[in-house]
Amino acid sequence: MKWGLKISLGLLALCLHAPVQAASTAIPNLQELKKMEAAFAPVPLQVDVKALPESEKKALAHIIQAAQIMDGLYLQQVWAGNTARLLDLLKDQSELGQARVRMFALYKGPWIRLEDNRPFLPAVPEKPEEANFYPAGTTKQDIENWMKGLSPADREQAQGFFTVIRRDAQGKFSSVGYHVEYQKELALAADYLLKAAALTKQPTLKTFLTSRAKAFQTNDYYESEVAWMKLDASIEPTIGPYEVYEDGWFNAKAAFEAFVTLRDEAETAKLAKYKKELQDLENKLPIDPKYRNPKLGALAPIKVVNSIYSSGDASHGVQTAAFNLPNDVRVSKDMGTKRTMLKNIQEAKFAKILVPITKAVLAPQDQKAVTFDAFFTHILMHEVMHGLGPHSVYQSKDNTSVRTALQDAYSAIEEAKADISGLWAMQQLIDKGVMDKKLESSMYITFLASAFRSIRFGLNEAHGKGIALQLNTLLDAGAFTVDKKGLFAVDKSRIKDAVTQLTRDLMELQATGDYKKAQDWLKRMAVMRPEVKKALDRLRGTPVDIAPQFITADQLVQQYGS
Repeated sequence: MKWGLKISLGLLALCLHAPVQAASTAIPNLQELKKMEAAFAPVPLQVDVKALPESEKKALAHIIQAAQIMDGLYLQQVWAGNTARLLDLLKDQSELGQARVRMFALYKGPWIRLEDNRPFLPAVPEKPEEANFYPAGTTKQDIENWMKGLSPADREQAQGFFTVIRRDAQGKFSSVGYHVEYQKELALAADYLLKAAALTKQPTLKTFLTSRAKAFQTNDYYESEVAWMKLDASIEPTIGPYEVYEDGWFNAKAAFEAFVTLRDEAETAKLAKYKKELQDLENKLPIDPKYRNPKLGALAPIKVVNSIYSSGDASHGVQTAAFNLPNDVRVSKDMGTKRTMLKNIQEAKFAKILVPITKAVLAPQDQKAVTFDAFFTHILMHEVMHGLGPHSVYQSKDNTSVRTALQDAYSAIEEAKADISGLWAMQQLIDKGVMDKKLESSMYITFLASAFRSIRFGLNEAHGKGIALQLNTLLDAGAFTVDKKGLFAVDKSRIKDAVTQLTRDLMELQATGDYKKAQDWLKRMAVMRPEVKKALDRLRGTPVDIAPQFITADQLVQQYGS
């Protein structure tokens, strides 16, 4: 397909029908759908795999096939009616019908995520905030009340990453493991991973693939997460349930996704030096010392890779440029987390999206200061800082995680914290002489330009909310300014202090786990102000993001898949 977002077997794995209601908003016509499609710049993803032995190419093809199944699983998790609606759409061979299919494949459902989840299909409900993780017709309060009556062990399972909440035969709530809820699809994915494990000659890759296949069938992911952290291979797959953005009620349930990548050896080696700086950064965080972690996990690898294929929660509309995993606090406490940089994705975003934005929103004298090096390095430090700072509420009963305490406010606050503290960390490493001093003249202005890239993702999305909070806070502090022409600039005399203060405020909010304060803060600051709206209006016609065309992945599956 044109967009490189194929309707895989995974998308068609299970037909689940759900009642629908008429949408109250206007449904886009063909011309409008074409404009929406044009908002994503097509980028052919071709990665050189010639150096891989035949056995590794065959293994890679099977890993891609397992990754394709994550699309169907994610589709089910977003909305129970998704698969059935897609099957109906595929019957419509008209130009309008095919445009709707492409849009459905892009967004993994019938809602335009960049437009506050406005539906683009008739007769669909509003996008369910709770996704398909909780029973239909249930309220958040119902689930909270039920959880309060559970034993500590049962409550932990109910709140866990890898369970859905369903009603049993008696109509009572119960926790159901992913290995039961998605048994058929996970068995097929596990089979592909085991085929790949039998082919690869790389020991750590074999261990990860085997243990992840086992996790799909047992619902115990710890062993495979440890194996993923120790992975040292040319092929770098990430596959399984990870991020919790889709659970709008509690940010508790993990959505399925996959990244299939090849490691960039030279770039990974360049970044190895930053690993040694993590504990020092933690020790210098601008927060009360009691909130700091005196001993971070030991591994904390940083990998630079090139993306061959992505699916599920990793590929719905806006493409992921980097990630920091796993989210399991047991693993992060013992071993740290892995930062993975998708270099070819970032290069495409910079060229296709950020450069045009820069010309529209920045003062002319600042435009040349925007650099790929600053863009790439800040994304890296964003992922680094996800692993630093408070992860548990200070002196809380049962060591409550920040995620649990902040509930639906967590993701936006966490993304804002990683962004702004990433800038803070860059400044620390520049001052220490670990990073090039030249970055100081480009990183703040590059971040400002990139803020307009991120806010276009929509204020219904965690990254968009988080960037709006930062942008508005820095404007109020005078660290960002707007001239009479509506062009933005950085006040060099104020930016460092403002970044430090916002880093402190966000991290100390997380340390105290103040849910009401987080809600109130987002309500006030995660908004679109007039001066920002005017700047965004000038970006009409500029792509919002890229649409990868997975050319190498298609070739590998065609040649070696089964």
